[in-house]
Amino acid sequence: MTSIRRYLFRTLAVTLAIITVLAVTAAYLISRHELEEILDAQLSITGRGLMAMLPDAPTPADYRQLSTWLNQRKASSRLYPASHALDDPLADQPDAGPGQTYHHEERKMGVGIWNAEGERLLLGPGWHKGEAGMDAPSDTGFEWVAFDDNHWRVFSMHDAQRGLWLRLGIEQEFFNDIVERVALNHLWPMLLLLPIALWWMLRLIRRGLAPIGQLSRQVQDRSADDLSHIELEVPHELRGLRGALNDFIARLSETLEKERRFTADAAHEMRTPLAGVKIHLDNALAGEANALPKARQGIERLQRVVEQLLTLARVDRRQFAATEPVDLRPLVLDLAAELWPLANARGQTLKIHDTPPAVIAGNAIELGILIRNLLDNALRYTPDGGRVDVRLVHSGEGTSLTIQDTGPGIPEAQLKTVTERFRRASDQRTTGSGLGLSIVVALAERHDATLTLANATGGGLIARLCWALERR
Repeated sequence: MTSIRRYLFRTLAVTLAIITVLAVTAAYLISRHELEEILDAQLSITGRGLMAMLPDAPTPADYRQLSTWLNQRKASSRLYPASHALDDPLADQPDAGPGQTYHHEERKMGVGIWNAEGERLLLGPGWHKGEAGMDAPSDTGFEWVAFDDNHWRVFSMHDAQRGLWLRLGIEQEFFNDIVERVALNHLWPMLLLLPIALWWMLRLIRRGLAPIGQLSRQVQDRSADDLSHIELEVPHELRGLRGALNDFIARLSETLEKERRFTADAAHEMRTPLAGVKIHLDNALAGEANALPKARQGIERLQRVVEQLLTLARVDRRQFAATEPVDLRPLVLDLAAELWPLANARGQTLKIHDTPPAVIAGNAIELGILIRNLLDNALRYTPDGGRVDVRLVHSGEGTSLTIQDTGPGIPEAQLKTVTERFRRASDQRTTGSGLGLSIVVALAERHDATLTLANATGGGLIARLCWALERR
């Protein structure tokens, strides 16, 4: 669809044209039916009058007189031998001459009289051609009959007392001409009004679509820094679009604010290890013996920050891998084995309690990052000689993974904010980027899991991931 205006105009124009054709067709069919009813009534009334005017015992003179009245200027009626009018002495008298034509359509109407045996007595103009003539009726009523390559709408009536058949008819061409004239009289006004209707319809479409153009211009004319809500008054049908645009602007503003804050925090977090590395390298050049190991630690911290930032960026862009059934038990055991050397180097105890198989829908790599961050945080904040316990529970209510350490825990006031980006606990003695729990929260939401953090009664932190049964 290239233009709503063109689409509406074309569609409404075609619809209007179709309605015009249907209206004219309906007028034609209705007029045809009604005209047939009117002409049938006229034929029956005329037939009754003509039959009433005939004497009880028509004489040849009566038939001759009727024939004379039926004569037209360029078409005459015809008497047949059965009427005996041809044997009448008056037949030898001079012809009265051509009859009077009062209307040019008279030639398209016919009349005929037959006796009880079906012999022709009198046929009006148009119902006799040479020796041929309109056939005698066999039944009373209305019907369509064929004569001389034409069709006629005829009405037939029978007088049993006088032994006469009377038939009157109208040629179909005359009937069709009247119907077509009536239909054209309906068509011409509609054809004259159609251009006016199309012009007016185009004006209404332009006026109706004007608010869309106003809304588009207000959005188009805005600068990149203008993220205020659109306050333009719009019709009811566009309020949903205006609301959707305002919601999008609000989300965009929030996203840009997060990006600005993320950039500032990331620059701050990377500035510190870079400055430390530079100092240690300067000390190493000055001859300090333990400067290079310290520089290496700074580089490792910087590398960890970069890896966390890349992971967080991928999560923010929702670049998730396909999900599949994943058993958490071997995943937890593999990660614990991978981190055990770090715990052993500090004299820490990393205990994996009896873990049953627990299958959930997810991605093994992303789940590995999630659980590894929780284990890494627990080991990082647990002092030398401390303990980290891991429990995986699978029951009819769902699956839960609990990691409990013996570290300092988190102050109660910071439990709700510690998962924010670059937010760290008050204990700054442990190195970190403040991104680990943010990644955990994002990946937990991605895998329909709920993360809860709570301080243990005897000290330390309890991190629990829960998958409800209905979400698996």
